[in-house]
Amino acid sequence: MKISVLGAGAWGAALAKVLHENGHAVTLWDINAALLAELKQGRSERLLPGVKLPVDWHTETDFQTAVADREVLVLAIPSQFFRDVAVKLKGHPGIFVSVTKGIEFETGETMSRILREQTSADKVVALSGPSFAREVALGIPTTVSVASDSDATAHLVQGLFHRPEFRIYRSTDILGVEYGGALKNVIAVGAGVSDGLGYGDNTKAGLVTRALSEMRRLGVACGAQAETFSGLSGLGDLMLTCFSKQSRNRSLGERLGRGESIEKIQASNPKLAEGYPTARSAHRLARQKNVPTPIMDEVHAMLYEGKNPKLAVRDLISRAFKAED
Repeated sequence: MKISVLGAGAWGAALAKVLHENGHAVTLWDINAALLAELKQGRSERLLPGVKLPVDWHTETDFQTAVADREVLVLAIPSQFFRDVAVKLKGHPGIFVSVTKGIEFETGETMSRILREQTSADKVVALSGPSFAREVALGIPTTVSVASDSDATAHLVQGLFHRPEFRIYRSTDILGVEYGGALKNVIAVGAGVSDGLGYGDNTKAGLVTRALSEMRRLGVACGAQAETFSGLSGLGDLMLTCFSKQSRNRSLGERLGRGESIEKIQASNPKLAEGYPTARSAHRLARQKNVPTPIMDEVHAMLYEGKNPKLAVRDLISRAFKAED
């Protein structure tokens, strides 16, 4: 099939490589011409170190050229800029696949809901799960989910991406898959704070377990199915992002836990991990839905209110007694 991947970051490039290896006609679009030129050389040690990339895939900086006549559009755009790209696709006849994990701050919408404003719901798919871009690009066995209101559309996209080392499951709970993929990034920041403070495995195991309940509560309040959060895009992605040294969200939290301010962290890395904007979106959404999210609240306070990490942990531990849910 004729497919364009919009966004040539590590994740977009890794998925474009999978699609190219599956024999599809892939165009990789980005506004950054230098980045595309780098990817055309067959290596990008900055984005995907140690990965051999195709040299015969097509790259494009002109948006309209990139999307014209494409049967499938894969959107790997950071959540803050997702709508800006999506609105340019209104009326496009193809299938839209969002691989972005985030929640829009102003509306509380997931990326699929933004895409539904541009096309019919049965043409929108979300792909999410425990998957670091470099490992996918290296062909290390990975398992993710694709979800759509239309099982037929999800089945088609499942076939596009599936490889012996990249197993794809499908779901019709697109909101559950998306909220799981987005909210786990906020929790991973909290897990990193725990590491930075020097706490042990007991602390992190309890944090992750209780956080899963928060993710489920908020997701269900937004229309997701509770059981989805026990799957790949919920529990699976949560474990990967909270425990792996490769996780940018966990690393952000670790630096906070060691006493660095968010301003200092941002000065050294202006492109902060997705958990940073998502913490703000999740905090607002939880207030709108009147859902208790104490762990995400404390992550928000550390990121946006300058709260001391040790005080955040103390406030979590000292909350009133309750039954486990």
